[in-house]
Amino acid sequence: MRYYRTASAEGPRLVARDGDRAYDLTAARPRVTGFDELAHVAHVASETVDDVARRLLDEADEINPPDEATVRVPLRADEVWAAGVTYEISEQAREAESGMPEMYLDVYEADRPEIFFKATPSRVVSPGDAVGIRADSEWDVPEPELGIVLHDGDIVGYTVGNDMSSRSIEGENPLYLPQAKIYARSCSLGPCVVTPEAVGDPHDLEMRMTISRDGEQLYEEGTSTSEMVRTCEELVSYLTRHNDISETTVLLTGTSLVPAEGFTLEPGDDIHIDIDGIGRLSNTVTTV
Repeated sequence: MRYYRTASAEGPRLVARDGDRAYDLTAARPRVTGFDELAHVAHVASETVDDVARRLLDEADEINPPDEATVRVPLRADEVWAAGVTYEISEQAREAESGMPEMYLDVYEADRPEIFFKATPSRVVSPGDAVGIRADSEWDVPEPELGIVLHDGDIVGYTVGNDMSSRSIEGENPLYLPQAKIYARSCSLGPCVVTPEAVGDPHDLEMRMTISRDGEQLYEEGTSTSEMVRTCEELVSYLTRHNDISETTVLLTGTSLVPAEGFTLEPGDDIHIDIDGIGRLSNTVTTV
């Protein structure tokens, strides 16, 4: 099933979509308003998220499918982490922007992946809201990524993520990576969380990104998660190794969709990221 968090006059609601039918799970359990809370219930009950949701469907109100304008970040992840250099084109792009290119090739071929902290809840924006580009950066790009949703270290779902990046700041010196990656509005997640049972093989999903400015399409490319050189399980194992992550955590898995050198985002641009089996994450751009 797909799980959406929507805004309403009564407050946030958790909506489960099963095929063409949608159900307001918050109507059945008022305290369950996000995917993270449903995952917690499933963990306590030693059941899957979908099993818990199906038991609530008889008590839940059947509603119209969520409207894009009401969809919010589907969960509260106290920590968002990200992996880098997991696709060959990403390794090539990081080499091109850096004065120390050999270090990226070393990571691409190494046993240990690059994993870095990305965002707290206050830095994550909802679908339809504006992601940020830094005012002190000259080269800014979106990075469309498959997001792994973890509860107590276990994979409980997948979402779409946008890992906003300042390539100019990171290119000055790799030690500036935190400033290039962690700042206001630096991440977007959504539009929903899809459980592993519904996604199937996360390493065989088509992904696309388009960028438009003033109605003109400037970029459109596609790829597949099959191009990742690491598995989701491998990335999770390194994230959780000797590391106490929060109960609900999202791990972004890297990108292979990189706009050509010389392209940079501008305020007002529109970004659309599609991952088959999950959905479309759309954001505008603003300066922060």
